[in-house]
Amino acid sequence: MTYSYSAQTVVNVAASAEALFDYLDDQARLGSHMQKPSMMMLRRRMSYGFDEAQGRAVGSVIRMEGNILGGRLSVEEMIVERQPPTRKVWETRGRPNLLVIGAYRMGFEINASGESSRLRVFIDYNHPSSVTGQILGGMFGPIYARWCVDRVAKDAISRFQADSQ
Repeated sequence: MTYSYSAQTVVNVAASAEALFDYLDDQARLGSHMQKPSMMMLRRRMSYGFDEAQGRAVGSVIRMEGNILGGRLSVEEMIVERQPPTRKVWETRGRPNLLVIGAYRMGFEINASGESSRLRVFIDYNHPSSVTGQILGGMFGPIYARWCVDRVAKDAISRFQADSQ
């Protein structure tokens, strides 16, 4: 699939590539920002469901659902690449039922650099296919995509900053 929009963030994390990959390989931890009420989630949250591989194998499936503004949101993702300790990518399956982004491909890349690692978190996405989704996607899609990649990167920095103090 081709995607029309993208966002990414690149940060340095005070961790080895192996430790950072192990931390980010936990999809529940990786998406913890989606499981907590926040302004970006309109004070709502998404619930996760995992298959037996828990998102730690190619082909593993992750499901998310929640309610926002009286509507049900849902998305199913599948791990499509997993190359420890350098890269992991997942993408939506089927038609996601989301407000401001539609189908997407998200992931991270890690490059070791001495005792730290360079982390790139990215998302490639389309707007939702509905007319309302096109409007909301155009207005809020870039903000939401940026929030997602920044949140993953900041959580990783915080996690390993605590270890180095």
